[in-house]
Amino acid sequence: MLSHLCAATPTLYILWITMAQVAGQEDREKTTALKDLLSRIDLDELMKKDEPPFTFPKTLEEFEYAFNEHGQLRHIKTGEPFVFNAREDLHRWNQKRYEALGEIITQYVYELLEKKCNMTKAFLPVDATEDEPTSFIYRSPDALSNPSKLLVLIQGSGVVRAGQWARRLIINQDLDSGTQIPFITRAMEEGYGVMVLNPNENYLEVEKPAKSSPLPSPTEPSDEPAEKRERKDDKEGKKKREFYEKYRNPQKETETERIPIRENGSSEEHVLYVWDHFVSKAAAKNVFIMAHSYGGLSFVELMNQREMQVKNRVCAVALTDSAHNIWLQETSKGTQDWMQQHCCNWVSSSEPLDTPLDPMLPDCPRVSAGIKQTMYKHTATVITLLLNICLIRIAFTFQIQLSKEFNLISIQLSNRALAHQL
Repeated sequence: MLSHLCAATPTLYILWITMAQVAGQEDREKTTALKDLLSRIDLDELMKKDEPPFTFPKTLEEFEYAFNEHGQLRHIKTGEPFVFNAREDLHRWNQKRYEALGEIITQYVYELLEKKCNMTKAFLPVDATEDEPTSFIYRSPDALSNPSKLLVLIQGSGVVRAGQWARRLIINQDLDSGTQIPFITRAMEEGYGVMVLNPNENYLEVEKPAKSSPLPSPTEPSDEPAEKRERKDDKEGKKKREFYEKYRNPQKETETERIPIRENGSSEEHVLYVWDHFVSKAAAKNVFIMAHSYGGLSFVELMNQREMQVKNRVCAVALTDSAHNIWLQETSKGTQDWMQQHCCNWVSSSEPLDTPLDPMLPDCPRVSAGIKQTMYKHTATVITLLLNICLIRIAFTFQIQLSKEFNLISIQLSNRALAHQL
C-alpha cells in the first residue's frame, strides 16, 4: 500500500502543479478581461449616464429669473442670486445651462442698447448679400454726424457681445458692473457720439449635416449556416449597444461648423473693418477710444494697418488690462512714440490708484487701477472702476485740448492786435 502511495505521489504532485497553473492562468485571464473592461470605461462619461437632456428655457421668465430695480439678476420666486450648480455632480449640464442663460442675457443687453440708449444696429459687411452671415455694431443717432467728438468702445475676447464687458459680472453682480451701458449713457450726456463694437461676433454657427452610415466591410467566408451567423451577429450587436448605453453618455452634443463673417473673422479684422467703413467716415473732429483686454491688442493692430489715419483722428486712448504687445505685433517706432503721448493703460495692481508702474515695454504708460488681480472674481468694482476712471480721463483730456486750442487762438489774436497797433 505504501509503495503504491509513494509511486502515486509524483503523479499527484504533477497534477496539483498543473491544476494550480490552470487556475493561475484563469485568474490572469479574468484580470486581463477586467482591465480591458475598465480601460473601455471613461469614468467621466460614466458619471454622465444619467445626464438630463440639453434642453433649456428660451427666456428669462422661463428660467424664472429677472433683473430687479438695482439691475441684479434674481430668482422670481425666492429672490436668490443665480445658482450655477442647479444639479450636483452634473458639471457639464450646469455649464450648458449657464451658457444658455448667457445667450438670453446677450439678447437682453441688445434690447437695453436699443430701448434705453436709443442705439441702432449697423450690419456688417455693409454690402452683405441676403444669404451670407453678418455681424453688426451699435451706434448712437449722432455717431456719424456729431462734429465734435466720438467715443468708440472695444471689449475683450470671449463670449461677450456688443454692450458687454463681462457676462459673469452681469449674472453674478449687476448690469452696471458688467455692461457698457453706464458709460454709454454718460458719454451721451457729455455730448459724445458713441459706437459700440462687436469684435467677438466672427462667424455663423450651423449644424453639420448628418453623416451617412458607412457600408459594412466584407467579412471572410464562414462555414456557419447564414441563419446561425445572423443570430450571433445580432446578439453581439445587442451586447455592444447595452454596453454603450450603460457606460457612455446618452446626451449627444449637436455637431456644428462655423462659417466666418466676411472681413470680420477675428477681433482684429472687425476693428479694422469698422474703422474703414464707419469711424474714418464720421464727422467728429476728435475720436476717443476705450479698449479692454484683447480690445487693446486689436487697437494696436489697427494702428499697424492705418497708422497715419489713427494719428490724425484719435486724440486719446484709454486701455484697461490691455493684451497688446508691441514687439510681437511688430509696432513701428513712430506708433510707439505716439502711444506714449496719447495712450494710458490702467492695469490691475495692489498699488494705490494711478500709481505709475513699470512700463515693461516702450509703448504707453501703465498706471495702477488700485485693484488686485486676485480680487477680480470677487468684486464687481474692477471693470466699473477701471472704465469709469478712463472715461473721466478721456473727458479731461478733451477739455485740456480745447483749452490749449482756445489759448493758442487767443494768443494769435492778441499778437495780431498788437502788430496792428504798432
